Amino acid sequence: MIRSCRYLSLLLVLALMACQPKEKKEEVIQVTPTDLPAIKKKGALTVVTLYSSTSYFQYKMKDMGYEYDMVSDFANSMGLRLDLKVAHNATQMEEMLLNNKVDLVAYPVHINKKRKNVIFCGKTKQSYQVLVQRKQKGKPLLTDVTQLIDKEVSVRKGSTYAQRLHNLNNEMGGGIRIHTLDQDTLTNEDLIAMVSDGEIDYTVSDENTAQLNRTYYWNIRSDLKLSFPQRSSWIVRKDCPMLASAIDIWANKTKSKPTFRAITKRYFELSKQPFQVRLTKVKDGHISPYDSIFKAHALVLGWDWQILASIAYQESHFQPQISSWAGAEGLMGIMPNTAMALGASPNELRDPTISIRLSVECLRRFRQGFSEISNENNLICFTLASYNAGIGHIYDAQRLTQKYGKDPLIWEKNVAEYVRRMSEPFYYNDSVCKYGYVRGSETYAYVREVMERYAYYKKETK
Repeated sequence: MIRSCRYLSLLLVLALMACQPKEKKEEVIQVTPTDLPAIKKKGALTVVTLYSSTSYFQYKMKDMGYEYDMVSDFANSMGLRLDLKVAHNATQMEEMLLNNKVDLVAYPVHINKKRKNVIFCGKTKQSYQVLVQRKQKGKPLLTDVTQLIDKEVSVRKGSTYAQRLHNLNNEMGGGIRIHTLDQDTLTNEDLIAMVSDGEIDYTVSDENTAQLNRTYYWNIRSDLKLSFPQRSSWIVRKDCPMLASAIDIWANKTKSKPTFRAITKRYFELSKQPFQVRLTKVKDGHISPYDSIFKAHALVLGWDWQILASIAYQESHFQPQISSWAGAEGLMGIMPNTAMALGASPNELRDPTISIRLSVECLRRFRQGFSEISNENNLICFTLASYNAGIGHIYDAQRLTQKYGKDPLIWEKNVAEYVRRMSEPFYYNDSVCKYGYVRGSETYAYVREVMERYAYYKKETK
């Protein structure tokens, strides 16, 4: 009887407990050995991205790129050193993340619900494929895809842009005249330049690349969207929620900060066109107010002083107070980090004498890197290309030239051609290349223009 009473009492207690409202358990975030506390402990954020004109590249030996600048700002805000790695493609980039080789993918990854093992974080971007067209007086811009009927649109054969254009043409029942180009020497940026120059009427590009190229070509427009929007953002592993949260908080704060505005403006708004100042004729053997300084410093190189004058015109049009979109300063377009490496302060770069002295030292060092080139004209071209793009990119172009059976010690029609191709992933991701993307068409044009002007200056002066 006593046991039965005890048993009934126990049942009653259990029943009463079951009726009590359950306390809500606080959600506990599991801190993994790879999440933010561990990253802070090691003092470095390991990041992977891709080479491209909008993510990461080296210009005049300086690390640059929209994604690079943004992730650098995040790392600085967390008091972390940035450890940057570059993958060859998007697949390898994500594999590096999932295999714990990096903490963060700082590159726009398409948001897809099938990606269950990552967290999308940071600034969400929405992008399209767009039509690139030329603004012409008296000719209205296309504003609707139906207006593409009976128009010729040029795209590279086998590209994603060609695929989208064919799909669009099928959706519309035909009528677009699709011109596919099978020249492997052409890059997407070349096609945009051809639209600007009037060689072709239309091409297709991703929105970011088109927007960036508008800073080079004032007469192109890219407002007509040809695809559905695709959202993208950075990614971290699923087991790093604290890192993802920190990136989200930083991204929300950054939107209203001058830093974000400055980075966006640098890559997508500031003009990157050559300075539009007409080349003045040489009179009485005088090129510029700095001729005597050019003559004195050219002796260090053993070159004609007119080469230095031609570089100065290309870099600044003889305006010592000027700055480029990338931060190159002064008469000779010297980067501040280069100045410091050569023992000068960035504040001294607008002094013409110091600028010329530093440029001569840069040229001398670059020239030493091509000691196997005996032809003087060739040597000048290689040195100028290095001055513009950085010597690492020119070494990459030499290796590509040799790989494809041409002479790596000759500039014209050899290395120059492979420099032009190095804005294309097929080439800059080649295993022989170590320094990635470079806007090769710009370097190609730089060498040609400096050399042509040098010939003119030499002819008109003593």
